[in-house]
Amino acid sequence: MPRAAWVHVAPLLRGDFPAETLAALARGRRLSFDGQGLTRPRELGRLRLNGDYDPDLLRHVSILKLAEEEAEALVGGVDEDALAALGPPEVLVTFGSRGSLVIAGGSAERVHAHHVDVNPTGSGDAFSAAYLAARASGQAPVAAARRATALVGLMLSRRSV
Repeated sequence: MPRAAWVHVAPLLRGDFPAETLAALARGRRLSFDGQGLTRPRELGRLRLNGDYDPDLLRHVSILKLAEEEAEALVGGVDEDALAALGPPEVLVTFGSRGSLVIAGGSAERVHAHHVDVNPTGSGDAFSAAYLAARASGQAPVAAARRATALVGLMLSRRSV
């Protein structure tokens, strides 16, 4: 990956990508990280989320994307200050059909979505891909979130046809 300017890591479980691996991936590039890998412990049984992660995992992360329930597990809710204190310069929280929250540059802004009544499986991954494509093309964080929200809405509306 010597020419990649951006890398997105979407671990399924905590421990899939150790801090040393994330540091190596981030060298010379921007690293985006999906928060399910922070909140899902590696254990058998019913899936549960918790915030017992190694903070060193976020040291090299430029963009942290969390689902609402992951934010709840990490900081006890959608507290903008607590989320910003996690460390990455950009923190995104997705709320499904209710849009997203962008925390970047010392401010927080909600991006609203158009509700589409379909199974949202894959929406978070599509949001991440569209957000990163928009950021890589030079769009600011909130503009990138608006673009990602529009793309996911279009994807879901086509799924409902």
